[in-house]
Amino acid sequence: MSRIGLKPINLPSNVEFKINDSNFVTVKGPKGTLEQQLSKLMKIEVSEGHINIARPNDEKMSRSLHGLTRTLLNNMIVGVTDGYEKVLEIVGVGYRAQKQGKKLVLSLGYSHPVEMEDPSGIETTVEPGTGKSTGGADVTGKIVVRGIDKQQVGNYAAVIRDWRRPEPYKGKGIKYSNEVIRRKAGKTGK
Repeated sequence: MSRIGLKPINLPSNVEFKINDSNFVTVKGPKGTLEQQLSKLMKIEVSEGHINIARPNDEKMSRSLHGLTRTLLNNMIVGVTDGYEKVLEIVGVGYRAQKQGKKLVLSLGYSHPVEMEDPSGIETTVEPGTGKSTGGADVTGKIVVRGIDKQQVGNYAAVIRDWRRPEPYKGKGIKYSNEVIRRKAGKTGK
């Protein structure tokens, strides 16, 4: 039984929630509007400031979609009220990030700078480094990715991180702020 799917979702007073017959959901809040087509198998009911999701039967597919549907709806509501953010740390001498309008320009040791255009609905900001990170390496800068769509924010942060993943010897690269890099010992001399 899905325990997550059974939990009701609180609907804040400043959020407008609309659903049509084919389970196309529109959530409008102070930060923006999100739309998503959810599974037609699930029955979504709004009552007294709560959203409840019911499944039609106990088949495997229905049980799988029950918790998923509840989580997707909850993420939409949190996104339009609070928003989501991912913080990336740049570790390594000479690795830098700059913001030029809507472009994010990364200097990551390649022969050319990497330029990335912010997708619609996503905002990136660059902050100066804080000094030492958890692994002991110098943090030369931070990139904060913000938006209302959780999936879009996580995906864009992963695309930025893929340009220079952290390596296990010195910890250089772009890593998430809460990511722990398992360090390896280098070569040992005689």
